[in-house]
Amino acid sequence: MPSTPLPGRLLGHLSLMMLTFVSLFPIYWMVVTSFRPENEIYATTLLPQHPSLEHYLFAWSSIPLGQMLLNTTLMATLVTVGQLLISLLAGYSLARWEYPGNRLLFFLFLGTWLIPFQVTMVPNYILLSRLNWLNTLPGLVVPQLATAFGIILMRQHLKAFPRELFDAATIDGAGSWRTLWQVAVPNLRAPLAALAILYFINGWNEYFWPLLVTRRPENSVVQVGLQMFLTQEGSQWGALMAAATLASLPIFVLYLILQRQVIEAFLRSGIK
Repeated sequence: MPSTPLPGRLLGHLSLMMLTFVSLFPIYWMVVTSFRPENEIYATTLLPQHPSLEHYLFAWSSIPLGQMLLNTTLMATLVTVGQLLISLLAGYSLARWEYPGNRLLFFLFLGTWLIPFQVTMVPNYILLSRLNWLNTLPGLVVPQLATAFGIILMRQHLKAFPRELFDAATIDGAGSWRTLWQVAVPNLRAPLAALAILYFINGWNEYFWPLLVTRRPENSVVQVGLQMFLTQEGSQWGALMAAATLASLPIFVLYLILQRQVIEAFLRSGIK
């Protein structure tokens, strides 16, 4: 294949550099602003003239930020594990066996993807109220456990899985459960890692549902806590940027650990 001309490569690299700058500069500005003292909040310098931790101390003491971070971590982790397990089991069933209603069940899962959250919000809230799950961790987690995207992605990966490996496991005496965990799962590390990151980020950034089902700050999540720094009397930008920086750190660490698996999974599944 002929190589790309030099001007085309330069243009491509320049475009990527510009996109990288546009993506990273707001994060950089958030971190820098969190270290500016109150009298420098609106300064336009690239670095704070007198770096200070006052906003971090204020954010930590003015709201139960530590408890909110713990609640968010627990909610995001439980939602991620639950969604991964349900997606894997449902995708395995839909991909491996042909049974009456298989395709209908798949299209029903697919149809739930088209239903906006606002449609199911009120019925879920009423159900949680009757179960006395408002202001509780199960109330935050359980309504988010099933997701059509993960089921579809797992089904597609397992559909492409070599049938010969399943047949060989059956001949060796392995049952369906053992085949799933000892044959399929070890070969699905990349898509599972990608789903884990997507699920965790989605759970970590969840705002509206925790706002709806929690009433006390100590039972809520960090995304609701960030909104507390935006009031009618004025916005506390320094504290907001400090709290947002702390809230972003777990996502950055998770992505740095699993980024290779995410890229590999998207390439294998054809997602561009």
